[in-house]
Amino acid sequence: MFDGKFNLGNIASLMKNAGKIQEMMKEAQEKLAKIEVIGEAGAGAVQIKMNAQGYALAVHIDDDILKEDKIILQDLIAAAINDGTKKIEKEKEKLVGGAGMLNGMLSEEEK
Repeated sequence: MFDGKFNLGNIASLMKNAGKIQEMMKEAQEKLAKIEVIGEAGAGAVQIKMNAQGYALAVHIDDDILKEDKIILQDLIAAAINDGTKKIEKEKEKLVGGAGMLNGMLSEEEK
């Protein structure tokens, strides 16, 4: 059913390491709460500071961009948000390291 990847030994290992896993998750959540990135567009003319939850904390729009058409400003804001979202995802991937946390713990126990 699970192609041999999930057996009783793995379950026992997870149970044995539940405290470690819980501590790692708490630490990851604390680090995640501190992550802030700046999404940029138009060579930095539009900057949006965002946190890891995806909330915009601050917006900076260069005065020169305000002279452009409304549609250009809208596109730059959307691009800056998208840039910030990509940066958040990269930070989350670095923090969690994929599924490697649990796999590493299981492989240590099997040695």
